[in-house]
Amino acid sequence: MTVHSKDLFVSIVGKENVKDTQAQLLAYSYDATANFQAKPDLVVSPRSTEEIAEIVKICAREQIPIVSRGSGTNLAAGTVPSKGGLIVLFNNMDKILEVDKENLTITVQPGVITQDICNFVESNGLFYPPDPSSMKISTIGGNVSENSGGLRGLKYGVTKDYVKAMTVVLPDGETLKLGGKLAKDVAGYDLMSLFVGAEGTLGIITEITLKLIPLPISKKTGIAYFNSLEAAAETVSAIIADKIIPVTLEFMDKGTIGAVEDFMKIGLPLDAEAMLLMEQDGNEEQVERDIQQMIRIAELNGATSTALASSNEEAEVLKTGRRAALSALARKRPTTILEDATVPRSEIANMVKAIQQISEKYDVQISTFGHAGDGNLHPTCLTDVRDEDEMLRVEQALAEIFHIAIELGGTITGEHGVGEMKAPYLEWKLGESGIRVMKAIKQSMDPQNIMNPGKMFAKETKMRLVINNGQ
Repeated sequence: MTVHSKDLFVSIVGKENVKDTQAQLLAYSYDATANFQAKPDLVVSPRSTEEIAEIVKICAREQIPIVSRGSGTNLAAGTVPSKGGLIVLFNNMDKILEVDKENLTITVQPGVITQDICNFVESNGLFYPPDPSSMKISTIGGNVSENSGGLRGLKYGVTKDYVKAMTVVLPDGETLKLGGKLAKDVAGYDLMSLFVGAEGTLGIITEITLKLIPLPISKKTGIAYFNSLEAAAETVSAIIADKIIPVTLEFMDKGTIGAVEDFMKIGLPLDAEAMLLMEQDGNEEQVERDIQQMIRIAELNGATSTALASSNEEAEVLKTGRRAALSALARKRPTTILEDATVPRSEIANMVKAIQQISEKYDVQISTFGHAGDGNLHPTCLTDVRDEDEMLRVEQALAEIFHIAIELGGTITGEHGVGEMKAPYLEWKLGESGIRVMKAIKQSMDPQNIMNPGKMFAKETKMRLVINNGQ
């Protein structure tokens, strides 16, 4: 990046909104992904869609890579500036612009913290369900770009199910407005869905309108402990087969339970092999009926103990413990690699068993937790990036986990995205034709490849690694 280019960016956003010292650039050289790092050339904090459009026009003219960044909680190296260039930071675009109670929508800038949206709308008797574990620090722009899920995804869906409209700056600097406060709209291609989950590779989202729903009247939380992972997984399948769709049905294995208890001291039993956290919301009669039935199903499937939270405060402690699983595990070893292989709910037991076997096969430490109700498991490898031999075994183990997930009808990522970390595996899921279609879309919209380059598309796949080492 030339001095002239930097001066142009300063003229748009002001010197106070440009970061260029080595310490500042280093701070934005990584995200929450282990073992991925690359420094940007410049970090700018625009204040409006118009400023972003001007920034992108300069980048398009001078072929400068652009990475959009919120809080940097990405777990697939999706916000690491692997090709250098410019980071567009949304810390100045963090405002709630409008709440429309007649149309049940909220319009926000991309830098608003997700938890702040939830708290704000709930204070108005409304509800925004998507709740990624990072919601206290992650931004809504990042959630939309990654199509984030969360604990409530089983019943309420994920971020894409709540995006009603957006404003996007395209790779040539033009501004595109999509969607609206509509219940129905089938005019043309569903372009808005193309940008949700595109990880910043097709444009920069600068404004978002989200659907809201009424706040549930009642909710109750239950917990069940098991002496085997299989029993817990089979309970998940049995609950769904009984035509109960809980708001939350979360899973933690023994290693995760121990890490959370060591971290939070909330009274979790250290001898349990697995734990299920169950929650239902809705009208009081339905909530009581469903939570009691889920507890009965857990006991019929071998739960060693069960309990209902006696208060909202106790329920929040349990849910906070689940949300803190990654932080708790990260305290155990120098490097933590969190994955999110996803399978059909009916295959949860087989996937959990396979993860155990893979952990033993490659002699690596893997603890598993996740959104068992929607098949989204988070096998978390505790390792040390400085140990090259161990890191090779970790890579082999994770590759085999992805391979098994796909064989069971699943996918390589349910909510973390592809980014740079999982790009070598994407072809396993989509096939050559799928990659070809994606590349055609990317080429038509971003022919200079300036929007988050190096993400999604890998130079080579890792199929040979799995064939040689994963069978």
